[in-house]
Amino acid sequence: MTDTPKNPFEEMMTRAQEMVKTFNPAMESFSPKGFEAMWPTMTRDWMEMTFGNTFNPGGLDAKTRLMLTLAGLTMQGAQADSQIRMTVRHLVEAGATKQEIVETIGMMSVFAGIPAMTRAMQLAQEVLEDKEDTDQ
Repeated sequence: MTDTPKNPFEEMMTRAQEMVKTFNPAMESFSPKGFEAMWPTMTRDWMEMTFGNTFNPGGLDAKTRLMLTLAGLTMQGAQADSQIRMTVRHLVEAGATKQEIVETIGMMSVFAGIPAMTRAMQLAQEVLEDKEDTDQ
């Protein structure tokens, strides 16, 4: 008898992982947090120029846009760990307080549910604790 066939998705993922190991053995130990470390935090002025109201006078400032981004990422079920951590880092740089970040995430509990809010809060707390450690 033959073995039962694998789920096609599992088979595709297994082959993709084997291919990546062949191309670059170092990818076996890839860490999303390591990738995040390579992504610089933009300066407040740069964020204001690119996503703020520099080119859109009277529009939303960079901090408000980033808070909306954080709310949206939380609404997705807080599945985008790296993106949430990077957004919180950028929010801190844009001048958001810890209270503003916590309120933005907390407000999403009504829409996204408690598990999504809790996960986003954990990710934000990691960033905020790292920031406190480096400031001391």
